[in-house]
Amino acid sequence: MIKFIHTADVHLGLKFNKVSFPRELAINRRFELWSSFEGLVGYCKEKGIDFLLIAGDLFEGSYFTLGDIKRLRDLFKEARDINILIAAGNHDYLNDKSLYRKVEWSDNVHLFDTGAIGKKEFPELDTVIYGYSWDSLEIRENFLFEGFEVDNSFSNKILLIHGDLARSSNYLPLDLDLLNKLDLDYIALGHIHKPIIFSDKMAYCGSLEPLDFGELGERGFIEGLIGDSGTKVRFVPFSKRKFLHERLKLNENMNYRDIVGAIKAVQGEKDRDLFRIELEGYISQDIEFKSLLKSLEGDFYYVEFIDKTTPDYDLEALEREYKDSLIGEFIRAMKLKGLDEPVVKKALYFGLDALLRGRVDS
Repeated sequence: MIKFIHTADVHLGLKFNKVSFPRELAINRRFELWSSFEGLVGYCKEKGIDFLLIAGDLFEGSYFTLGDIKRLRDLFKEARDINILIAAGNHDYLNDKSLYRKVEWSDNVHLFDTGAIGKKEFPELDTVIYGYSWDSLEIRENFLFEGFEVDNSFSNKILLIHGDLARSSNYLPLDLDLLNKLDLDYIALGHIHKPIIFSDKMAYCGSLEPLDFGELGERGFIEGLIGDSGTKVRFVPFSKRKFLHERLKLNENMNYRDIVGAIKAVQGEKDRDLFRIELEGYISQDIEFKSLLKSLEGDFYYVEFIDKTTPDYDLEALEREYKDSLIGEFIRAMKLKGLDEPVVKKALYFGLDALLRGRVDS
């Protein structure tokens, strides 16, 4: 039996330049990528893992430094009992200038080459692992599996590859049907940041840490074993934080404290995770939105809002003020249609918003 960990899309060195959260949190997330990956290597040591499979985009080539790659080398050197296999992806692609080439790796590290699918044999573990590294930012055609044959003299056969399960893609298009037909015990995929387990024999592990609000929910790695009864895998949540997107429906009867209470009641670890809360419905015009947000700062590690609310109008007051104008006529006409109907009320409020902005008085 062999035990393996499958990770990918760690993006060490990422600077988080295009995120919505503040700079100081972006800097902290950059440190947390390292902390999480170092924690993963520690997990491998603790659990007696035979193979750490890294399916591309281990680091962010645009920002990674020589100091960073030396730090990675030393981390792997300290994990000598773990066989570490790396297939470079589109963000850490392998060429003559690659930082992968700038250091000497310890004997437990194997970096797959470019050009064709390579293999690394581990006779003492009755295992063969195949892999392929990118040599550019994009790969639009895939001929890698033409003539590819699996060596069945080994009991345990694994493929490590970074690519996109789409027939038309700029990121090494992969054919799911073809992969399923390969006589392999496990296919470790990278590139898609959402964990997807197709079967016990093939999975995207997703990113180790979520990078922005496009990566909602749990992130972590795949832990698996291959034995006499076949392959068994499970997803292990491991990220230090989660990105969460919540929707909250307000109504015109909610006062300031009601709204604050509803926001504080959203599910999740507010002192740890990053929240995006989408507010919908009606909100009193007397409530100052900026003041509301300020009062919540101490309750969340980070929270941002998408305001899709509609201001709640005092219809009686408006009708009196504009009784002899188009605005007054519009309110009376919509009342006759029945404001209990959500569609009618929504149309009234949209209309009032437009009329009041334009101040149509006649």
